[in-house]
Amino acid sequence: MRDFLPIILLAVAGFLAGGSYSMWKTARVPAVILAAGAVLALAGGVLWMSW
Repeated sequence: MRDFLPIILLAVAGFLAGGSYSMWKTARVPAVILAAGAVLALAGGVLWMSW
């Protein structure tokens, strides 16, 4: 499971980024929250893979 966790985090980051992009014109505050979650998931996945 430890080998798959960074890949799962990167996938979650992609879903959150896509949701943020699609919500941007209708609801800005939730889109920003989703974007922040995407950045955190992306950073976690990249740092986990490099460590």
